[in-house]
Amino acid sequence: MKMPSHFYAMIDPTGGHEPVELARMLIEAGARILQLRLKDLCARDFLAAARAIVPICRAAGAQLIINDRVDIAMLSEADGVHVGQGDLPLDAARKLVGPNRLIGVSTHSVDQARAAEAGGADYIGFGAIYSGGLKDVKNAQGLSRLQEVRRAVRLPIVAIGGITEATMPGVIEAGADAAAIITDVVRAPDLRAKVRSLLALDAAAGA
Repeated sequence: MKMPSHFYAMIDPTGGHEPVELARMLIEAGARILQLRLKDLCARDFLAAARAIVPICRAAGAQLIINDRVDIAMLSEADGVHVGQGDLPLDAARKLVGPNRLIGVSTHSVDQARAAEAGGADYIGFGAIYSGGLKDVKNAQGLSRLQEVRRAVRLPIVAIGGITEATMPGVIEAGADAAAIITDVVRAPDLRAKVRSLLALDAAAGA
């Protein structure tokens, strides 16, 4: 797959936004690949949010990826699912979602990245790149590890963890195809303006 932009949007309620409204704001600002990440929501509410967001994405030509939950990705008819190392294994997820939905896999090492590529993932997530961020990471991977992963796999890489508008260009230069940014976006005073600024980095880089 090819990432539609260097900005990979995260629909995460950390900033106090209602998920469907947050998705609408991200899409209105130009985001074209979004991940629905609702760690604290029950399955019923997660599915309801996904079902409400899917048609909004379709109307804008955007892709919606569901975090962790293969069942919700299937029931909502989302474009794909993103699984972590402790979630459903990649091969099992592929059997369930079939060949036409995207599967992203979170990785934290070269070996995990290679395994995801060999197992048929469509893209990998890699991080955490920087300390801090939503999970308050203490021992970040850094750009040198990202460069190692870039040399090891041909799959698209979505970098995540402590990335901001200021650090995103360096992350892309180090080999990431996109950057997943949560805190710097959902806590921005003007969310739409922040997203437009991130997407403008694509134009500046000729993406």
